[in-house]
Amino acid sequence: MKNIIYEDNDIIVVHKSGGIPVQTARLGQKDMVSMLKNYRAKKQEDLYIAVIHRLDQPVEGVLLFAKTKEAAAKLSSQSKERDMDKYYHAVAYNQTGKLLQQGTEGTLTDFLLKDTKTNTSKVVNANTKNAKKATLQYKVISIKDNLIMLSIKLETGRHHQIRVQMANAGMPLIGDQKYGLKTMPPIKGVDRNVALCSVKIGFVHPKTNKKMEFEIEPENKTFAIMQGCKDTF
Repeated sequence: MKNIIYEDNDIIVVHKSGGIPVQTARLGQKDMVSMLKNYRAKKQEDLYIAVIHRLDQPVEGVLLFAKTKEAAAKLSSQSKERDMDKYYHAVAYNQTGKLLQQGTEGTLTDFLLKDTKTNTSKVVNANTKNAKKATLQYKVISIKDNLIMLSIKLETGRHHQIRVQMANAGMPLIGDQKYGLKTMPPIKGVDRNVALCSVKIGFVHPKTNKKMEFEIEPENKTFAIMQGCKDTF
């Protein structure tokens, strides 16, 4: 598979393209799990593949999978205990009215409630039943007209978290069909997928206990509009 970044006996790290689900029950639709199982089958290996963390279907980026049950248990524990570093880049539309500057930093803390019927989440009052706390840090790394490119570090991993929180903060992501602006000025050169990419992940290898980091550049062409400035946390 051309999108494999790293592989050993315990893990596989891949670059998922936007539009491909991590895992799906839909017949005839390819997903990352089935693609990796096919890849292992061709090498006459055990077909075991464990999902450690997920990305929304329209979101691209670095994804980590385990090849053994032992590795899956250790990596899943890291993810649940927030010992796994996850960094994203996003391009958003600034409708806040604030004059944001390059280098502007902030923290968003909200309570999110997932609606399983519509597969959406929304910001609610902290006392709402089943609401979960969601926190992220962001930094403005590039500005062009009303577009802003952001570096985002997730502190929690909630359903559609970045998309929901940024939209609620007046910075909806470009290309987001669920939470983005319904009408906005036409922007030349934008991608059909949401302008959100998991650009970097850091974790401890389940067998060697060594710290590992993997970083990619987004394929999503919306990011090309914002080229010329790169800065991260």
